[in-house]
Amino acid sequence: MVFRNIRERFGIDDLDYKESLTRSQPLPDDSSGKSGAKFYLSSDRLFIIKTLTSEEVERMHSFLKHYHPYIVERHGKTLLPQYLGMYRLTVDNAEHYIVITRNVFSNHLSTHRKFDLKGSTVDREASEKELEKDLPTYKDNDFVKQKLKVYIGDEAKQKLMETLTADVEFLTKLHLMDYSLLLGIHEVERGEQESQREKENEQENACQESDESETGSGLDNRNYTTYNTPPDSPNAIAQFVREHSLQYEGGIIPELDIYAIPSCETAPVKEIYFVAIIDVLTHYGVKKQAAKAAKTVKYGSNVDGISTCDPEQYAKRFMEFMSKAIE
Repeated sequence: MVFRNIRERFGIDDLDYKESLTRSQPLPDDSSGKSGAKFYLSSDRLFIIKTLTSEEVERMHSFLKHYHPYIVERHGKTLLPQYLGMYRLTVDNAEHYIVITRNVFSNHLSTHRKFDLKGSTVDREASEKELEKDLPTYKDNDFVKQKLKVYIGDEAKQKLMETLTADVEFLTKLHLMDYSLLLGIHEVERGEQESQREKENEQENACQESDESETGSGLDNRNYTTYNTPPDSPNAIAQFVREHSLQYEGGIIPELDIYAIPSCETAPVKEIYFVAIIDVLTHYGVKKQAAKAAKTVKYGSNVDGISTCDPEQYAKRFMEFMSKAIE
């Protein structure tokens, strides 16, 4: 009942939601976190499916008691994860728990760069292993070294900071910390070039297919399905979005890209930013206090940058970093 009400608050239709998750096989995603959780994308890329440990399921239950009234009070206006459902799957007598959230990134605009920002500076750069990925997740020190800013202008910054402040106060009250700001950057010009190339490739493939069918080039069409996609399949949806997205300002479709903020007129290059808070279930308990003590011994007590600190201190540092990063 709670999840159904939450989905309603976030404007998600139950039938569409079920369709997205069950129509086709979810796609594996390689962004596994430290917890070892596995991530999948729904076939239309609108939702993220994440595996949970039984301990996380317990945390989720206690979090929901506070999260649901907060979402109602805020009329769904939040940058916190949009938790839409939690399920237990039993396969060969083994139990698996999964949680569904809305995808922060767009399902039709590519993400060209991705950052996980905590406002902390100790051990906060992408590892060599991470940098080998097609889309590595950069961290705070990488963001600072690359001299990056989120250029959205005063009015959008004020609105964003108001929402961030409310969300962070809510997390602090619940004694939660170690959350991150997930930032995705879509470079508009690069995206348009990619889209153009994709169109040209599709046209080329279509020409080749019609040539082959005319010459009967030995391909048995019963074995090679090169027919047009049925109108209601995920590929057809993607094609529809591609064809129509440029009619929207900067390619943003408001109903789909709810986390998108376009760069302001004065930005050095035209970009679209996707911004949300993630990983919000870490409680500042005995384990985290011990981790803070260990890091303090290693780096000294005056190091302000260690990511493990009490919720009030964590929130203050997080907000200060975000305020500087956004212009």
